[in-house]
Amino acid sequence: MFLWLWLCWGFSTSSGQPDSELMARYLEEELMADYSIMEQVARRVPRQAKFLQRLETRPRMSEFTVKSTIISRYAFTTVSCTMVNSGSEAREAVFEMQIPAAAFISNFTMSIGNKTYYGEVTGKEKKHNSDDKARHKKPPSPTDGRENGYETFKASVFIPRKMQAKFLLHYEELLQRRLGKYEYTVSIRPQQLVGRLRVEVNILENSGIVSLEVPPLRNSKHKGNGKVEGDVSPPPSTVVGHTKTLAKVTFNPSVVEQTRIARNGILGDFIIRYDVNRELSVGDVQILNGYFVHYFAPTDLPPLPKNVVFVLDSSASMVGTKLKQTKEALFTILQDLRPEDHFNIIGFSNRIKVWQQDRLVPVTPNNIRDAKKYIHNMSPTGGTNINGALQTGAKLLNDYIAQNDIDARSVSLIIFLTDGRPTVGETQSSKILSNTKDAIRDKFCLFTIGIGNDVDHRLLERMALENCGMTRHFQEDEDAASHLKGFYDEIGTPLLSDIRVDYPEDNVEQVTQNFFPNYFNGSEIIIAGKLINHTSDSLHVEVTASNSKKYILLKTDVAIDLPSRNDIRGVPGLEDGKGDKNYIERAWSYLTIKELLNSRLKSDDNQEKDYLMEKAKSMALTYNFVTPFTVLKMREAGLHSEPPQEEFISPSTDGIGEKLQSLQGHKAPPGIRRQQDKQRIKISKTSADGDPHFVIDFPSSKFSICFNIDGEPGDILRLVSDHKESGVTVNGQLIGAPAPPNGHKKHRTYFSTITILSNKPERSYLEITPKRIILDDGERLLLSCDRSAIVRSSSLEVSISANSNITVTIRDTISFVILIHHYKKPAPYQRDHLGFYISNSKGLSSVSHGLLGQFLNHEVKLLQESLNTSHQQVGQNQTEALQPNPTNTLKVKGRLVPVVWKQRRIYNGQQEVDCWFAKNNADKLIDGSYKDYLASHPFDTGNSFGTINSL
Repeated sequence: MFLWLWLCWGFSTSSGQPDSELMARYLEEELMADYSIMEQVARRVPRQAKFLQRLETRPRMSEFTVKSTIISRYAFTTVSCTMVNSGSEAREAVFEMQIPAAAFISNFTMSIGNKTYYGEVTGKEKKHNSDDKARHKKPPSPTDGRENGYETFKASVFIPRKMQAKFLLHYEELLQRRLGKYEYTVSIRPQQLVGRLRVEVNILENSGIVSLEVPPLRNSKHKGNGKVEGDVSPPPSTVVGHTKTLAKVTFNPSVVEQTRIARNGILGDFIIRYDVNRELSVGDVQILNGYFVHYFAPTDLPPLPKNVVFVLDSSASMVGTKLKQTKEALFTILQDLRPEDHFNIIGFSNRIKVWQQDRLVPVTPNNIRDAKKYIHNMSPTGGTNINGALQTGAKLLNDYIAQNDIDARSVSLIIFLTDGRPTVGETQSSKILSNTKDAIRDKFCLFTIGIGNDVDHRLLERMALENCGMTRHFQEDEDAASHLKGFYDEIGTPLLSDIRVDYPEDNVEQVTQNFFPNYFNGSEIIIAGKLINHTSDSLHVEVTASNSKKYILLKTDVAIDLPSRNDIRGVPGLEDGKGDKNYIERAWSYLTIKELLNSRLKSDDNQEKDYLMEKAKSMALTYNFVTPFTVLKMREAGLHSEPPQEEFISPSTDGIGEKLQSLQGHKAPPGIRRQQDKQRIKISKTSADGDPHFVIDFPSSKFSICFNIDGEPGDILRLVSDHKESGVTVNGQLIGAPAPPNGHKKHRTYFSTITILSNKPERSYLEITPKRIILDDGERLLLSCDRSAIVRSSSLEVSISANSNITVTIRDTISFVILIHHYKKPAPYQRDHLGFYISNSKGLSSVSHGLLGQFLNHEVKLLQESLNTSHQQVGQNQTEALQPNPTNTLKVKGRLVPVVWKQRRIYNGQQEVDCWFAKNNADKLIDGSYKDYLASHPFDTGNSFGTINSL
């Protein structure tokens, strides 16, 4: 049967195009039974088909398998490929694999028959300066294998007749977060139908996996674009399964399914996108065997305003599709600018044309309309004056920053696009770099975009790297419009600026970059380092940053002994030995080497460049990474191996360098005082806590009074009302719970929400619950109560001690402390709730009111009623002598209030307070009655009976 089908196949090919699906079914049903069958059939091929066999000069690929393990964003990938030479003579087999340019090859092995060749990573010999100069003068070749973020690994060898060769390639990469997703890509380009083709990806994320998706295969024309139209379903035969923290994705198309995808073999990228659970905290800190890696990507932050200048190439080489697509992208980008943004546009060729002279304009419908007209009328002509365009753009932005009262937290940037090399004005790359750096002066960031094959990649890359930006390169035949829009989406929403991550100096060493000028929505900041204090059981982490008008400080202590969380040995699906590797240590080495390569690229000092090269080379040899300073050599002669050539490409372009931005000239924001780590504010006794129990402390009189308010669930109580004077209002909303058995109450009530409002000097409010805090001062910020943090603006500071308390300080003269009450195993009558304490009331006016506020600036006299009902005022030295038995009276604003002696516990029961208790919902003690203190809604700022206002 085998022979007959082979003959039919042979005759059909001689007369016309073979039936691909019939051939595929034959391969699947018969050849798949034994991968060596091709060799057997080759021996039995009839004479008629020998001519066709000789025409087939290349060995056939019988197996192509990719297995990847991704652990906390760090990916280990192994590619296995088997090629069979069924011919009667030795033939050359070429193994090609496109790998991400940001990845490091860590091993390569090849077996031919019973011989095995091992790859060995060795250091490159330093070239002479003359060779370097000649190399730098040579323009990058379009055939160098580089394709928009990918490099082509190629190894060729002659396979003897009737034998097979097996290639094993290992590479590693740290996945980058873009547009809110991590993207892992496997290039599948066998260029023929393969008997066994399988991709298996195992993902472990202790933070929890969310938004896992597998879009259709992506061909080269869409490469680099984060979003592809028609992303609907995974490729045929894809199986996706995952739990909360583990995922397994397989792609295993049969030969028939391969022909349905492409008649001559699959040519595309298999993509997996996912994200992890995250919140506004210090991020995800993972520790294993003396190393740590820290992922920081907060959410729920308001965007910062932008000042952006678009500098667009309109030279003659942009004619046609390139300029058309650039215009289309800019039309969309302009529409996405926010009302608080400011912008301008510069077109350049021989001449520099500025749309709006000497200014940036606000985003208004009219300005957007006029900007679109300007872009529409741009026409390609002349040469390329890159230096002049950048000098003009930098001066425009510098002058705008200097002459206008811009928001101190706004983010300024230049987006520069070109398709060529400098041909007009200054054309020497070193001078353009120097001029650009001098013009920008570390005041803003430069983002560069190159289109086509004539771009000076190294110049654009270094300009971006030296000026805290990023760079992208798109092929001329790609969809430039969608690429440009995708790149803008990555940088179009800055959320934080001046981010600094600190660890105790005596606990860590060799920490990678820990200061970043900007954090953009959908991206991620990554820091790694080594632990040196092996006696400590925790690592203290602090993140400080600026967000619009606020400074933010996030703090936590991470347990160092976390073997059950971070040791991945024995995890289902990860049994291939990757569990034996310290993935955190390798992530640290990966980041460190990338950082050294970036530093060398930026350096102009030859001695420093040599030092950085040797340091990077040494670390690469230690971890067996192929880098620009190391090469992969085979142990046996005669094998030609070509690892990716990255001589002209810095790893920053498409990899981790996007987070390793320039630090030069950027100063850390004013540090938040270390003493804030401790409780700076002494909590007073004046409070409303528990059921709720109110306590008013009178330090000058050396006694306290207390009362209860038996409200109804849902009631909103006015605690402090001083809206007209100091601008401060505090309201507390009650939640209900059943009363304890045999109690005298029908139910209990607790504070579930505390709302603090302030309208001086500017409007802001805080809404606090036991789980989260909402801060809104025109921009909404969400904070979790289970993470320590400090947020500070010009007039407001919020300090969170995780799961303990929140301190709110207004203008340094008013301070409130909110205690958080959590029950691990609550009884039916218990609820998580809040306690409210007034720590500093100096800034409140003398007419402040509310259930607590009315007592802050008024004295209360304590009287003792004798048997003949005559009143005696109690002196301060007699207060402690009073016994609970006699009937006592308080004199409040002329009203006499009978009180009894009680004891109350406050501060989570940590302190006992002796107080004079007023019964009946504080009847006669407070102005009016309890119901006069009910607010209509949490933001009600009314401060007198019958008066209702809203902030």
